[in-house]
Amino acid sequence: MDVERLKARAEEIGERENARLRERTPESAKLYERALKSLPAGVASNFQAGDPYPVYLSRGKGSRVWDVDGTEYVDFHGGFGVNVVGHAHPKIVEAIRRVADQGIHFAVTTPATVEIAEAVCERFQLDQVRFVNSGTEATMDAIRVARAATGRDRIVKMEGSYHGHHDVVLFSVVPEADTLGVRYDVGGEAADSAGTAYTTRPTSKGVPKSMWSDTIIVPFNDAVALEEVCREHGDEIACVILEPVMMNIGLVVPQPGYLQALRDICDRHGIVLIFDEVKCGGTIAYGGATERFGVRPHLACFAKAIGGGATIGAFGGEARIMEVVTKGAAQQGTFNGNPLSVAAGLAALTQVLTRDAYEGLAKMGTLLAEGCQRAIDDTGIPAHTMDLGAKGCVSYRKEPLRNYRDFLETIPELFYASYTWMVNRGVFMTPGDEEQWTISVQHTEEDIARYVDAFGEFCAELVS
Repeated sequence: MDVERLKARAEEIGERENARLRERTPESAKLYERALKSLPAGVASNFQAGDPYPVYLSRGKGSRVWDVDGTEYVDFHGGFGVNVVGHAHPKIVEAIRRVADQGIHFAVTTPATVEIAEAVCERFQLDQVRFVNSGTEATMDAIRVARAATGRDRIVKMEGSYHGHHDVVLFSVVPEADTLGVRYDVGGEAADSAGTAYTTRPTSKGVPKSMWSDTIIVPFNDAVALEEVCREHGDEIACVILEPVMMNIGLVVPQPGYLQALRDICDRHGIVLIFDEVKCGGTIAYGGATERFGVRPHLACFAKAIGGGATIGAFGGEARIMEVVTKGAAQQGTFNGNPLSVAAGLAALTQVLTRDAYEGLAKMGTLLAEGCQRAIDDTGIPAHTMDLGAKGCVSYRKEPLRNYRDFLETIPELFYASYTWMVNRGVFMTPGDEEQWTISVQHTEEDIARYVDAFGEFCAELVS
């Protein structure tokens, strides 16, 4: 298929759909102009920006959301993967109301905080856990704990991966790399004699140059690259951090044996293996990556889905490592384990996201992925689908991805045309080509059909 022709067609579709979006979202346009005065880019986070402006939402219920113009959408954005419980789930609402008039902040541990700690430990096979308020805090604290436990400074992360916005992990990351024009940077100063591992400039301004050599980059799904750098520098490396399913470039699953190989390498060199399950914990299986792939890390990080829509994060793992927070490794936070978030999270983990719920999520995910794949096969566009329970995506490359460099072969122009097309047809999606859809327990087969039908129409339009 002529890729350049597809890109040109995508541009035509995108321009037409952008014009249509502008016509039907005058209130979003007005709110954007107002927001620009008090919020950079008119949003509360860089990830919320949009072209020509964000579609601002006013409310959500079940599997649906409504924008400020009153338009209803089926929500496959899911708050960047948070809303696996859907919107205003009755059990979550009831849990929040129960605590709302009893005090929503004490900065003191409550019985419910202990209860949710027990639930998280049981579900994800952890010895101990500490709570924070976001995925960024979870990975930041886990790395600090790993450094304290090992007495080492350097870390290893995977090329192209995202672990929050603290300084040490802002190397080789999308999408901020686009802003700085370094999306296609896949190299730097060699970190070992083999040359596969490297250090590089950060993908954010404001990261001190003194930190640039502390973060070593290796490709995902390449255990040999990790072994080689650890053979030469293992006594300098505190931890290896990765998403066990890479979810910042679509969806990339670990190849058979890869995760176990990482655990074995880390054990041999006294390095802490950290799974960043901020996105996949609570979405790909009841017990996250450890349950799905059968490999336990030394530490794991969680957020998003475990809070039932409320602000929460957590990290935990082996007690021998976690104990350093009681021996001089800083880990604190005024809002950690606050009653409001704990109530929502406990209800989500124990009443809504049950084992049975994941059977339903798997069914819906397969329906969606298979429906989209049929449209891809029928039209021959260079794309493929991925299906992992509540999470899935279309990536615009014919073959599945193995790592970040494969992601650089995708055709982002096709995604951006599809994004506006889908939103204009009542399917609310995440705005970046590196993101995924999220299905909630409140989605129905009718909701799935709406997505599949709209995507099928887009594929047909693209090749017409």
